[in-house]
Amino acid sequence: MSKSILLIGSNGQVGTELQNTLSSNYKVIAVTRPQIDLTQSDNLRQIIRENQPEIIINAAAYTAVDKAESQPELATAINAMAPQIVAEESQKLGSFLIHLSTDYVFNGNSNYPYQENDITNPVSVYGQTKLAGEIAIQKACSQYMILRTAWVYGTYGKSNFVKTMLRLGKERPEVRVVADQIGSPTWAKDIALTITQIIPQLTLELAGTYHYTNSGVASWYDFAMAIFEEAEKLGFLLKINQIIPITTPEYPTPAKRPAYSVLACEKISKLLGTHPPHWRQRLILMLKELQEKAL
Repeated sequence: MSKSILLIGSNGQVGTELQNTLSSNYKVIAVTRPQIDLTQSDNLRQIIRENQPEIIINAAAYTAVDKAESQPELATAINAMAPQIVAEESQKLGSFLIHLSTDYVFNGNSNYPYQENDITNPVSVYGQTKLAGEIAIQKACSQYMILRTAWVYGTYGKSNFVKTMLRLGKERPEVRVVADQIGSPTWAKDIALTITQIIPQLTLELAGTYHYTNSGVASWYDFAMAIFEEAEKLGFLLKINQIIPITTPEYPTPAKRPAYSVLACEKISKLLGTHPPHWRQRLILMLKELQEKAL
């Protein structure tokens, strides 16, 4: 009989992809709002106890980075307290917990890819609450995998950088995009495929923190350029004819972002037996998928 997986946050970018990649081999119990309320500990405990999953994947988070600055209590409840409860229940059941985290746990002052054991020092409420969630899991649970990722975009979910750029590119002749923040754009489907590949290998020895992003680095400006170049080749309707690079101070936001948040992925590459695919190749696949979905 296939293992049972409780997937929390099943309607997000990664959650939807996980449902697609896992459902053929596992019994997936997909929960999202309104069935589950991450701010209500009793509700969360009840759902875990009722389903008794062998694996729990927490793909849910409060991800509104700027809004978190004015809603720290809500961000803390979802990103720190809920993971602690999930970890406690997971420990009681003897389940394996896979939890998605973020590059925002680092301050971005580095100029080399961040290793899993590098010092964390988040510069935003979002980053602070995500780090608090990581620490809570490490304390409460012995069988866990924290998977930090970055710059996630996908076909599903309400909005992401690719979808925003395509919308703006359809409406405007020019867009201004930050050129001094560096990271690795990562396709949600690749995160889901990676988790699916790891699940059969899960053992206590593998417990710990891992980084996974697509390979290659880019600024948001580079990413935007690539989106428009590839979308144009594929025949997307675009009005855009100029992309203007700007600095972070020229685009002030409530939350501070890491200037450099490239994650080193050697540890997970060793586990997978292969390096993550390059972000630009995966962007093309995602754009093709979006096109097909629109037909």
